[in-house]
Amino acid sequence: MPARRKRPAGIRDLGGFLVAAALPLPWVIAHALGGVGLQSEYVALLAGLAILGGAFILSWATELAERDIPQSLALLVLALVSVLPEYAVDLHFAIKAAEDPQYAHYAVANMTGANRLLIGLGWAAVVLVACRRSRTRALRLEPHHRIEIRFLLFATLYSFVVPLDGYINLFDAVVLLGLFLWYAFSAAHGGSEEVELVGPSALVDREFDDLGRRLWALALFFYAGYAIFVSASPFADGLVHVGRTYAIDEFILVQWVAPLASEAPEFVIAILFAVRMRGGMGLGALISSKVNQWTLLVGALPIAYCIASTSFRGLPLDARQTEELYLTSAQSLLATLLISNLEITRVEAVMLAALFGVQLVFPSTDVRIAFCVLYLAIFLGLLIHSPVRRRAFFDLLRTPPR
Repeated sequence: MPARRKRPAGIRDLGGFLVAAALPLPWVIAHALGGVGLQSEYVALLAGLAILGGAFILSWATELAERDIPQSLALLVLALVSVLPEYAVDLHFAIKAAEDPQYAHYAVANMTGANRLLIGLGWAAVVLVACRRSRTRALRLEPHHRIEIRFLLFATLYSFVVPLDGYINLFDAVVLLGLFLWYAFSAAHGGSEEVELVGPSALVDREFDDLGRRLWALALFFYAGYAIFVSASPFADGLVHVGRTYAIDEFILVQWVAPLASEAPEFVIAILFAVRMRGGMGLGALISSKVNQWTLLVGALPIAYCIASTSFRGLPLDARQTEELYLTSAQSLLATLLISNLEITRVEAVMLAALFGVQLVFPSTDVRIAFCVLYLAIFLGLLIHSPVRRRAFFDLLRTPPR
């Protein structure tokens, strides 16, 4: 039987681009026609597809733009722009919370879901794919990734303080946004790997000169940005209405379905790097995204809420949101320890995925508390029994970032 011929990469890339570009069109047209009386489930579906397509296009546009910015900022810019769809949805919830306190639950749900997905699904997948491709037991990171890991540790440690007063308040915003700016400054003065374009962005880079590439990047930015802008609010509200209509826990829908749509391009790009034997760069991009979400996103929520509510009181937290935040912080602390020595094994990746998967399937108070304790117990066990990781972990605290 003759071997099956592979489709040329250019055709695959063009096909992927056309599919992503087509995904926002149904909702963009429906929005232009005033929504045409669509039911909430169809609004959520079409707006969600628009966000998914826009997120892919936005990530490709960002990769093209990276040809014209300092290489040291590559991972930061890619990670930051890739999660803009997540920011759009979450900030919508924070603004709506000023009118309806119920939406404060959804803002925290979306943020904690996105953060835990990054580690439990994204990090684990990249490590496993990279180890399989390279036939090794562990994925090694380059030394310059210590910048991202160090700021992830700083943000994680502070995250344990955030829920203590029952709010994500403006002081938290100042601290977290300050950390983000410090991180951006450090990244601008640190090293970075050479940017490698993959997928449709590589196709555009091959086919056009510098001016053509820049024009394409601008056009893609505007198209994706508009699609996400007109979709974020209907998608978020549509998910809530679907949950209420069909007696589905809307907290769960907002926590896991919304982040999956906005995080998917980021995951795909990171996994493509792993497939191309650049797993360290793929994981580095996801670590940078985690830092961005743990600082910029969390810090922006109380600011959006306070502006919308015309008050200085922060975004309120109830018991469940507090549990979700502590669980997210505990997961982040363990993950930071695992990569503190610039190496994470397949077994550790499976552990992160398994812990995430089990608590995802059983969303109850007892399970959240139990897994928070479990994450912290594993963290302490590794810290005590692994001198290499203990030394690397405390070096992150002692060595000042640039």
